[in-house]
Amino acid sequence: MQNTKKREKFSSNFGFILSCVGAAVGLGNIWMFPYRLGENGGAAFLIPYFIFVVLLGTVGLIAEFSFGRQFRTGSMGALQKIFKERNIKHGSIISIIPTLGLTGIFMFYTVVIGWVLKYFFISLTGEILTINIESYFTTFINSNITVFWHGLAVLITLVIVSFGISKGIEKINKIIIPLLFIIFILLIAKSLSLPNSIEGVKYLLTPDWSYLLNPSTWVMALGQAFFTVSLTGCCMVMCGSYTDENFDIPNCAISTALFDTLAAILAAFVIMPAVFALDLNPTSGPALLFVTVPSIFKTMKLGQVLSSLFFLSIIFASISSSIAMLEGPVEAIMNLTKWSRKKTTYITAISAFILAIPLSLSSSLFNNFTNFITIVLSPLGALITAVIFFYILDRDETLAQLNLGSKCKIGIWFMNFGKYVFVPTTIIVIILGLIYGGIG
Repeated sequence: MQNTKKREKFSSNFGFILSCVGAAVGLGNIWMFPYRLGENGGAAFLIPYFIFVVLLGTVGLIAEFSFGRQFRTGSMGALQKIFKERNIKHGSIISIIPTLGLTGIFMFYTVVIGWVLKYFFISLTGEILTINIESYFTTFINSNITVFWHGLAVLITLVIVSFGISKGIEKINKIIIPLLFIIFILLIAKSLSLPNSIEGVKYLLTPDWSYLLNPSTWVMALGQAFFTVSLTGCCMVMCGSYTDENFDIPNCAISTALFDTLAAILAAFVIMPAVFALDLNPTSGPALLFVTVPSIFKTMKLGQVLSSLFFLSIIFASISSSIAMLEGPVEAIMNLTKWSRKKTTYITAISAFILAIPLSLSSSLFNNFTNFITIVLSPLGALITAVIFFYILDRDETLAQLNLGSKCKIGIWFMNFGKYVFVPTTIIVIILGLIYGGIG
């Protein structure tokens, strides 16, 4: 294990929770959850979603936080140590997979953050009120100018991560996560004030219980719950590795899942009432964020201000995630090479940016790469870490480490649940992702 005195740490439970919420809350909460909630039975969808968040999301978070804290290193360092001790074949290759998956997410995610930054800029200038929204988006994402905005997204992330855990990641999350929720609440008030916005509320909350008999509803709820809390086998392991023994891991995991869910619900109430008030199509995916929502602001009083606030909130949500995504590979490389933080951050971020430039220039390559990372590589990383945690490590020692600092001690049932329910369900998530072409 590393010398814990030399390793960076979060300064408090609160800072740790906000940083984990920042890592979890992202674009999927904003452009995917509202659509899935409305299209899968409204309030009825919340039943399987909450079940899976509680039974799987929090269990996965507890496991990954605890795994990182127990070994005081990220997933790659911990896995390499375990594989070496047990002489597991191909362990050095397997140990890289979770970190590669998170790095892949960082690569395509910063491309999309670049799009958000561009739309924030044209909101500030007022250009967003004069353009043809649909044709503008299509033209923009297929132009070379996306590389500039992609680079700006990487630069912002790089600067924050280069300052470290307490002075960089924790400090910025203490600012932007509360502001994110404040902006959401302000935008909800405006959205609900629009004529006919009640139809959007009905779309979100009116339960259609027949959907609970549809397997697809449960599949989509499973995917949303699993991926929304960033279970990658690397990101949350890295976060946990920067905690002390006095941190209450179960409480932090529950708080992270709770605030992540709250952010998704608030985003739904920002978007859908306005969508229905203006009789627009509640399309899922990027079109909701970059076509449908800007069309709403074009028709509103103070549309420029509201559009700027909206895209500022998306910047907060996405940057808070990207800094955690970058920290994963940065921590792994620092642990491997013993380079300084700044040197490692610069090299890692710039390398990822260069490798991702083709994603900025080709929408087909972007889509294929994104599908491979999110459907195969990232959940495979989560599976690897979960198998090691629940099957390979000593059960009693792992449970004792998990309960350090916890007010309510978790019993042996947790390890059994992880072994016989969480790990098999993670395998099912991968299979269903391949069948459905992605469920999260």
